[in-house]
Amino acid sequence: MTDRTITAGDVLRLAREASPQFATPIRVRVIRVLDWPTYHGWRWIDAYELNRAGDATRRRTLYVRVEGVRRLTVPATRARRRPQHWAAVTA
Repeated sequence: MTDRTITAGDVLRLAREASPQFATPIRVRVIRVLDWPTYHGWRWIDAYELNRAGDATRRRTLYVRVEGVRRLTVPATRARRRPQHWAAVTA
């Protein structure tokens, strides 16, 4: 990552550079960075694993090397989209 910080809300691509456990890359949305003791340059994070559509499929606690993490940009319209089954409230 360019600024070397991970914050809640970040969407990250985790591949082998982030940890050997990611031989198959995944995308996650960070819930929080945990304040657990670790080695220099590594962090524990709580995150939602995302599918191809960007929907959360499961919650995970992950140990990642900050330098190997890649931040992704997410279109602003994606965050505002509501599922079709949500009814609009009218007064």
